[in-house]
Amino acid sequence: MPQIAQLAETWSSQIFWLLVFFGITFFFIGRLMVPRVMETVALRDKQIGDDLAAAQAARDAADEREEAWRARENENRAAAQALIAKAKSDAALANEKKLAEAQARLDARLSEAEQRIAASREEAMGEIETVAAEAAQDIVQRLAGIKVTKPTANKAVKEAMIHG
Repeated sequence: MPQIAQLAETWSSQIFWLLVFFGITFFFIGRLMVPRVMETVALRDKQIGDDLAAAQAARDAADEREEAWRARENENRAAAQALIAKAKSDAALANEKKLAEAQARLDARLSEAEQRIAASREEAMGEIETVAAEAAQDIVQRLAGIKVTKPTANKAVKEAMIHG
């Protein structure tokens, strides 16, 4: 067959051109394009690394600021609680003072009222004794026909009221 005989003659030239083509392709891709691609990949890796480092630094700074803010917030909250507690205690002391003053006024009024009541009671008791002594004098004179003196009638009424 003539096609097979031709194969042997063209085979060596095809292999030669195949090697030349692959050699040029290898040189072009391997020596010119691959370094540029690798440089671009390296730049992107460096940029990504730098961006990640910047993001981590920003996150750390934000965490520090947040922690400082929380500390300030807690201090402010504690100060506010202290002010509230002081205001409550001041109000309680003021209320206690007002209540003590009011209680003192009430006690003074009560004492005055008790004194007036005691004086009124003594006055009423004196009037009752006087009326009772006069009534006793009158009754004894009408019933027994005896005249009783005022001091004797007063003494008898007092004894009757004490024991009676």
